[in-house]
Amino acid sequence: MNDIPLFGGIEAGGTKIVCASGTGPEDMNRAQFPSGSAPDAALAPVIRWLRCEEERRGRFRALGIGSFGPVGLDPHSPSYGRITTTPKEGWRNADILGTFRRAFPGIPIGFDTDVNAAAMGEHRWGAGRSLGDFVYITMGTGIGAGVMAGGKLLHGLVHPEAGHLRIPRLPGDAFPGICPFHGDCWEGLCSGPAILKRTGIPAEDLPGNHEAWPLTARYTAIALADLVCALSPRRIILGGSVPRAGLLGRDRFLAMVRNGVREALGGYISVPELSGDLSGYIIPPLLEENAGICGALALAETAWEEGRHPTDSRNDVSSR
Repeated sequence: MNDIPLFGGIEAGGTKIVCASGTGPEDMNRAQFPSGSAPDAALAPVIRWLRCEEERRGRFRALGIGSFGPVGLDPHSPSYGRITTTPKEGWRNADILGTFRRAFPGIPIGFDTDVNAAAMGEHRWGAGRSLGDFVYITMGTGIGAGVMAGGKLLHGLVHPEAGHLRIPRLPGDAFPGICPFHGDCWEGLCSGPAILKRTGIPAEDLPGNHEAWPLTARYTAIALADLVCALSPRRIILGGSVPRAGLLGRDRFLAMVRNGVREALGGYISVPELSGDLSGYIIPPLLEENAGICGALALAETAWEEGRHPTDSRNDVSSR
């Protein structure tokens, strides 16, 4: 009998749901389903696939869920485990955690945001492995931040919502933004749907010389400089589909962002990490598109270990 614990992971994103069984990036079976339909219809094939994996590989010791949000993370709140004020049609108040608790009774389930899960994956196996303090940014259907501080995922009143930072508009840019709550917040200006609305072209097909790229890079740089000042991270990991930058290419987009961050900081924070071209400070994820689902498996393992060795420190991964 194999004594290595088996975990299940779910990464619920705005356009797709990724699920996996295994223990990490070197041992992971993975599947993907669309999330465009109503929650029950979208989650049903995920549950069926995970049950098939249990039949094939053995019982899960725990599940981990990283969900798009905003989500409720306070176990004492009625909103715990639910998606709350999302603009995604049909998903507001969806009981994500409860659905999986009913489908897989009796096992621990770790629950967090999808971007916090990605941060956890990069901390455990990727570009944040040696760091206790960093920020993971995803720019895709939405924009979000997962913050690792002192080796712990940052929560608080709810969880960081960096995608809704208000940033100053560049001269001559009259695009109103698409966020239904704020209009021209960072997400409203620079997410994949915002780029599509601004240009009529999906980001992955946008020509490298299109004026939307320098605008997106500049707004992103301003937001990242704000995060540097507010959180003082040792590294920023910039993931998601937008930084791949279509026909411009990720290297050129990141160079534009790094130059913009250096300009926005104006030399105020004088440390070696923020000198030069910032190529070691603002970097892509090492796990690429698997950061979130690997993080979901890490959430599952943490939930299992906390069940075996209860502590007062929620999501403490400093020794992992």
